[in-house]
Amino acid sequence: MITLALNRSDRLPFRRLLIIGLFGCVFSFPVWADAPPLPSSVWQSVPDQAPAPRKPWVLRARAIALNPLLLQTLKDAAARPLPPVFIELFDDTRYELAVSSTVSRINDSAVIRGLLNNTPHGDFTFFINGSVMAATIHVGNRLFTIEHVSNGHHRLLELNHATVPPD
Repeated sequence: MITLALNRSDRLPFRRLLIIGLFGCVFSFPVWADAPPLPSSVWQSVPDQAPAPRKPWVLRARAIALNPLLLQTLKDAAARPLPPVFIELFDDTRYELAVSSTVSRINDSAVIRGLLNNTPHGDFTFFINGSVMAATIHVGNRLFTIEHVSNGHHRLLELNHATVPPD
């Protein structure tokens, strides 16, 4: 009978390889694959580069930066179901979007319409052309718009609908 006697220094590289292999198997298994996707915001607040011109019908304004990956997903009418998508207006209030209609064009533009979840009277319309967006958002009797300022910079405005001049 032949017995193989390994001293401690001979077993050490084997144990290291075994431990590295086990960690590789355990940590490469995607345990979180079935978790629901995290909500994505259509825009984020950014420092304002240029102050908004004073107009009597503008109640509040702030500079925003659009999420380019989410804009591409919103423009793609075939990308359904959408992950949870929300917008943040003023006062840190978030509204989840329920997209009801997407009309995509071949020129990289789209019109997206829908309702705001958990709001009795809330709707939105996004007009997206490339990476430029214009939008109208109604929350109850409040009116919000998004305007393109310049070079991809956008601004969220809350308007006083009683004093907005007609188009």
